[in-house]
Amino acid sequence: MAGSLRRVSGFLPVCFLLVMFCPVDRVFAGEADVVAVEARQGSDGSWRFDVTLRHGDEGWDHYADRWDIVGPDGTVYGNRVLAHPHVNEQPFTRSLSGVVIPDNLVSVVVRGHDLVHGLGGKELQVDLPR
Repeated sequence: MAGSLRRVSGFLPVCFLLVMFCPVDRVFAGEADVVAVEARQGSDGSWRFDVTLRHGDEGWDHYADRWDIVGPDGTVYGNRVLAHPHVNEQPFTRSLSGVVIPDNLVSVVVRGHDLVHGLGGKELQVDLPR
């Protein structure tokens, strides 16, 4: 029993050090979630998307850096690059105009991306009212 106690007590400081020096803060921010999308077709046939993202932006090392408009076959029809963190503005909405989507598509998916997790989080399927 005394040998087991020594092994456990020696193991605990190692676990503590691992937790203290691992970048776990990057995990806590989570993935970029798409929480709302508005799509409008312009007179020229192209689309404007107003997309609202939520992400626990922490600064330049971990923030939502883009969102994509994707067809059912995986084709990316447009993406909005986000050039800086939105630490104090959550959720936040940004727009993209001039997106050309084939007439035969009735919906697209909007997905978020962040610097640490990449693609992930909540995606939204958007019907394209024509």
